[in-house]
Amino acid sequence: MTEHETRADAGTAARREAALHAERRLTDATGRPFGFDTNAIHAGYEPDAQTGAINVPIYTSTTFAQDGVAQLRGGFEYSRCGNPTVTALEQTVAALEGARFGRAWGSGMAATDAVLRVLLRPGDHLILGNDAYGGTFRLIDTTYREWGVHCSVVDTADPAQIAAALRPETKLVWLETPTNPLLGITDIAAVADALGEHPAKLVVDNTFASPYLQNPLALGADIVMHSTTKYLGGHSDVVGGVVVTNDEDVDGELLFLQGGAGAVPGPMDAYLTYRGIKTLGVRMDRHCANAQAVAEFLAGRPEIAQVLYPGLPDHPGHAVAARQMRGFGAMVSVRFAGGEAPALQFCENTRLICLAESLGGVESLLEHPAKMTHQSAAGSALEVPDDLVRISVGIENIDDLLADLTQALDAL
Repeated sequence: MTEHETRADAGTAARREAALHAERRLTDATGRPFGFDTNAIHAGYEPDAQTGAINVPIYTSTTFAQDGVAQLRGGFEYSRCGNPTVTALEQTVAALEGARFGRAWGSGMAATDAVLRVLLRPGDHLILGNDAYGGTFRLIDTTYREWGVHCSVVDTADPAQIAAALRPETKLVWLETPTNPLLGITDIAAVADALGEHPAKLVVDNTFASPYLQNPLALGADIVMHSTTKYLGGHSDVVGGVVVTNDEDVDGELLFLQGGAGAVPGPMDAYLTYRGIKTLGVRMDRHCANAQAVAEFLAGRPEIAQVLYPGLPDHPGHAVAARQMRGFGAMVSVRFAGGEAPALQFCENTRLICLAESLGGVESLLEHPAKMTHQSAAGSALEVPDDLVRISVGIENIDDLLADLTQALDAL
């Protein structure tokens, strides 16, 4: 019996079998693979055998009857350690990412922390991109630095920089692609090749792309995480996170942390996210189409010094994004020709596009990263330009979005 097995609870085997069943459901009875939208609707749950309920029930029970001492029915004993509604969400995301295992968390940051805790110990080293989410950097730069973990910051768009930063004690490389908030693109397969035989795990935060646009495991990543608060939930009404992997040992440690640390979602949160995933494909199609139109419009405005969007041919990562993504995403960042002042004013000028943190909902949002989501990176290698505005392009009528952007710019 391995250390991972001894740390896992009694429901490990049953829930792992359920996860593998979810993987088998990627094909129909003839072996033909299902399409993404079909999996988004059907993976992770079959109509209830007793009632025929089409939608997964919201299992609010905190505990579950056992058929005998330590004989779990369906692998469930206590909702901190496993809940059927949460399991349906985990299996669905795993299926969409082509993973064997998925584990859900109470927030994207809880998911991030779980990965870091599984892979890192005092004295270890990790490599982080120079344009990572401010919350990820803050967690590493405070809690994990105080714990004795060392971090090298590099431009992950250049795999040679990652290879040069590797040490014997390097345990993980953390990628975002597209990055938050500068929309940089990293070639995931090239980074996996650059790691070679080094045992460091390649972790990809796939939040900006979603499983609809990009599947990092198929490109060589070991672990993929999402803030499900964003595109997977899609409606700005639920906070959550998920981690998927094909690594059984990593999953065993994640499973232990779910029950042992307890940063798990409740069944209602899991249900709302599960429901949001059903429309992920159709939402992302509109998100991407709107974002492309917004980026092209902003590129023609004199107030804008630079538009950062991988769907534009002059974006330095355009060719890589076209190769490894199915679309260019819905995040657009812009730098203002006049510096910080017009950037701040623009944030307050829009009427339809709401000034608010977060992203990935059906409604369009914008924010000033240097003073909002990435304030913690000030003075570091990840500091964000103060002339930058990040726009999360929603699925509203594109004419209405362009009209709002026009009046906001004209009022500067």
